Amino acid sequence: MGDKIWLPFPVLLLATLTPELLPGAAGFTPSLDSDFTFTLPAGQKECFYQPMPLKASLEIEYQVLDGAGLDIDFYLASPEGKTLVFEQRKSDGVHTVETEVGDYMFCFDNTFSTISEKVIFFELILDNMGEQAQEQEDWKKYITGTDMLEMKLEDILESINSIKSRLSKSGHIQTLLRAFEARDRNIQESNFDRVNFWSMVNLVVMVVVSAIQVYMLKSLFEDKRKNRT
Repeated sequence: MGDKIWLPFPVLLLATLTPELLPGAAGFTPSLDSDFTFTLPAGQKECFYQPMPLKASLEIEYQVLDGAGLDIDFYLASPEGKTLVFEQRKSDGVHTVETEVGDYMFCFDNTFSTISEKVIFFELILDNMGEQAQEQEDWKKYITGTDMLEMKLEDILESINSIKSRLSKSGHIQTLLRAFEARDRNIQESNFDRVNFWSMVNLVVMVVVSAIQVYMLKSLFEDKRKNRT
């Protein structure tokens, strides 16, 4: 596998893979929530890398927003190269794994399509990344045994974490709703184009049939006898 070049968030990491794998790869810097939308050309495959600590939670959700069939092949591998998830011709999916230390690879494969490109949206939700534990340690140094406040700092920290979690879930739901809206809009536009195309075809057929019928009726009333002199 080639050398990795890490870029600042939210820029993706591009890496060179061996011919057995894929032409392109990308990675995210550690973040609790990341989403990305990209276009995957026909006959190609794209991979991404996400570094994870021990005993964290990695959730990947993807949707095909546009493209013939609205389907894609999905592959998720552990840092040791073990296949964790492999799906074929799926339009969407959600997968959660408890992680080990290392880079997790997930790929989107459109090699089965020879004509249609696919617009793919995916979101990463990372939990138990170690940041919350560090924040709690920072709070503890302000807590002493003589604190007799009605609301202790632990309660404030719990409330803040609860608000943070709910805001994160709200943002996640809004992101999914935008993805669903984009996919539905693409489907409606595709159906609109199809309806217009076949309406024009039917109109042309009706005009041609009408012209043929007029010609045949006219030919029935023509006097084909030759005048004799």
